[in-house]
Amino acid sequence: MTHPTLTGAEILWATLVGEGVTTVFGYPGGAILPAYDALRKFPIHHVLTRHEQGAAHMADGYARASGKVGVAIATSGPGATNLVTGIATAMMDSIPIVCITGQVSSKVLGSDAFQEIDITGITLPITKHNFVATRPEHIAPMIRQAFQIAASGRPGPVLVDITKDAQQGTAIFNFDEAVPAPYRPHPMLRAESAEMHRAIELMRASKKPVILAGHGIIHSGAEHEVVAFAERYQIPVATTLLGLGAFPASHPLALGMMGMHGESWVNHAIQHADLLLAFGMRFDDRVTGNLASYAQNAKKIHIEIDPSEINKNVKVDVALIGDLKEVLRTMEPLIHDKNYLADASTNNSTSDWLREIRSMKGDAAVRDIINLPDNGHLYAAHVINDIWQEARAAGRLDKTIIATDVGQHQMWEAQYFKHEDTRTLITSGGLGTMGFALPAAIGAKIARPDCDVWCIAGDGGFQMTAAELSTIVQENLHINVAVINNGFLGMVRQWQEAFYDKNYACSPILSPDFVKIADAHGIPGAQVTQRKDVTPTVTKSRTGQTAFVINFAVEKEDGVYPMIAPGAALHEMVRRPQKDPLLETAEDE
Repeated sequence: MTHPTLTGAEILWATLVGEGVTTVFGYPGGAILPAYDALRKFPIHHVLTRHEQGAAHMADGYARASGKVGVAIATSGPGATNLVTGIATAMMDSIPIVCITGQVSSKVLGSDAFQEIDITGITLPITKHNFVATRPEHIAPMIRQAFQIAASGRPGPVLVDITKDAQQGTAIFNFDEAVPAPYRPHPMLRAESAEMHRAIELMRASKKPVILAGHGIIHSGAEHEVVAFAERYQIPVATTLLGLGAFPASHPLALGMMGMHGESWVNHAIQHADLLLAFGMRFDDRVTGNLASYAQNAKKIHIEIDPSEINKNVKVDVALIGDLKEVLRTMEPLIHDKNYLADASTNNSTSDWLREIRSMKGDAAVRDIINLPDNGHLYAAHVINDIWQEARAAGRLDKTIIATDVGQHQMWEAQYFKHEDTRTLITSGGLGTMGFALPAAIGAKIARPDCDVWCIAGDGGFQMTAAELSTIVQENLHINVAVINNGFLGMVRQWQEAFYDKNYACSPILSPDFVKIADAHGIPGAQVTQRKDVTPTVTKSRTGQTAFVINFAVEKEDGVYPMIAPGAALHEMVRRPQKDPLLETAEDE
């Protein structure tokens, strides 16, 4: 079989096609123009973003919603550096994206040529790996290896920088010959049998266990295994922010979100537990509070694919290093073969523990937001709750994806929108990137066009990437946009209120009329100031044929509660003041 001779630019696209890529997100420029010139020959749809940061976030949202590798493309210099925030966002949350950048010709590398920048040096700390292709024959092997690295083990971003002359030169293209060496897992990535048995012994001795469900469940595809495990041994499940949806919120064993703005009973359950089973989570500081007082009476079993996370933040008693799904499948027959665990349904200590947690939960649930009368004020929590209720009433909960920005509205979404299905919450956890929601929603909608996609953003973050509204129009996407507008950088204001003597320095923010802004882009919209108008407007947006922007003018000085102050223990939560008309629990049933 003869193999064609192609330009490097053609090799780039042909390799992407071979990897199954159908959509890329990007912005052209001089150093990447040969690639754009060759694009017309290949069946790949290019989404023209309005800013390269948007391209990275769209690739990120695409990857989170689909489980596939997202692809972003930019030119050299400022085009490449504009990708950096999106790459860092993906790195912190372990999202598989491949970013392809143009670079000046290899003949002038190092000469400070026009739009030359050392993008591989800049992104070295925020990528799993990066490459520089200076010859056309390098492109296919590097792209194929980039996809392998991005998706294998603990996922993450990879960058491939391609010089202009490598794009313009020619080489023989052989996709099969460019295949990377087989993926070799880290040698520690095998759960030792002795450790397995130690873990089972700890489970047998436990009377108050809690599963900590993290993002790794979704990456592993272990949702079914975790539900089965929890049900078999009747272990309650607390969830991290990025783990929401990995365990159904309505499940009787679901506790809700843990951590800084987690539910009070969840954090108390963790602090009272005698065993924590950490499934694909990294004991982030927003989850643990003060490490010195974190779950002091609990033994800890950590199932984790990245060996570097073991004992990094929290010292554990048993480390099972490997893919979560594989570890649980290996562990299950050992439990039964050794008859280590009694039937959970007849285990009185487990039943007592669940009753104890339910009593903690019930104490908070009496102050349910849903039971509050409408006092004429519109609260962000009401808006989030009503979006959830509307999706549930329409039978679309499993087909609703929420992409949030970062701040108060993000925490309210986590508290009041109850995610039943995996990959239905797309949010920036580790980096906390404002401006993430709108472009991420675009990526999610393109990945899953059959879903109702909501961008929920604050008035601050929305303005950072609002130009991507034109991308929505250009791509003819039906995306629902909810701006939670309180006239402040809300989380900054809340911290200033709590810890800086109400010195609201630079947190009040002036915004344009978002409905008029939407109209200028060709998108209809509505202003909502009263709760009675929330559900009808949400339904109008969801059932329409085009994108729709809703500006929710909510209470200006509302706060997210509970919250854990910096340096405080997990159980030392600041509760909503009793005089406050809005109560703090997300319990609804």
